[in-house]
Amino acid sequence: MQKILEKIKAYDTIIIHGHKRPDGDCYGSQFGLKDVIQTSFPHKKVYVVGERSGFVDFVGQMDVIEDTTYQGALSIVVDTAVQDRISDPRYVLGKEVIKIDHHIPVDDYGDYRWVDTSFPSCAQMIAHFYDTFKDELNISQAGAIAMYTGIVTDTGRFRFRGVSELTHQMAGMLIRKGVDVEYIDSKLSIETLDMISLKGYVYSNFVTAKGFVYLKMTRDIIQKYNVTDEQAASVVGLIGGIEGFPVWALFIEYPNEIRIRLRSNGPTIDKLANKYEGGGHAKASGARLNSWDDLPKFIADVEEVIEKYLEV
Repeated sequence: MQKILEKIKAYDTIIIHGHKRPDGDCYGSQFGLKDVIQTSFPHKKVYVVGERSGFVDFVGQMDVIEDTTYQGALSIVVDTAVQDRISDPRYVLGKEVIKIDHHIPVDDYGDYRWVDTSFPSCAQMIAHFYDTFKDELNISQAGAIAMYTGIVTDTGRFRFRGVSELTHQMAGMLIRKGVDVEYIDSKLSIETLDMISLKGYVYSNFVTAKGFVYLKMTRDIIQKYNVTDEQAASVVGLIGGIEGFPVWALFIEYPNEIRIRLRSNGPTIDKLANKYEGGGHAKASGARLNSWDDLPKFIADVEEVIEKYLEV
């Protein structure tokens, strides 16, 4: 953290990247860090770039910058374990690259890395970074809202493994900085009629295997229910927690690939995700299939992981 602070002080232009198909934690980390830097060092130029997320765009709006902006700049990538998941590949144009992440490390990219899997969210890392150096740094209410949103979304509203005393301490600190908990909850809780209809489809069409529950979210279903890809991906939690099925997954068909949102409340599944070009946390990972033809093999691999887990 000390080295990261030194680098932030040393650069006049800082560009903050996140991952493709950003979630609340990605946005919270990016815009939270931007706020810390800009509020503390008003003379610096700080940009947040990458894909837009309609779900949490109340946190902030992405910047559009030219390639020349990267000349002599510092690139910071947050909440992204592997390089091919980084949104906007121009991060390599920066003079130096810093990686800040809480996922199990896969790619050791970056000139400087702060990776700590004990944090349940990257936004909590940014809050902890601010709190550690609060004698030198400042944040505004907007930055506090961003970080709190990241913490709330990536911890399932403080329900998931990894939530600690420090998590609640950082949340309390952000509330003192002006976070309106009711406002954020209202933003995150609102749903369209289309989403309610999609949830009905999920509950009626999930498939079970040996200890494994999954759902195929094909393009025609996404189009039929008139939801965004982001909204379609968010329903993975609906098929979790079913007795006798410790692993569940949502297979989402994108135009050029099939992404897997893989979850577990029992066996560790990040190494399985690694096998399928992915990674993440021990109990929450992402992966991909080249085609639907690979699905039977993936199901068999999941069943093997579950079987070994039950034998222990």
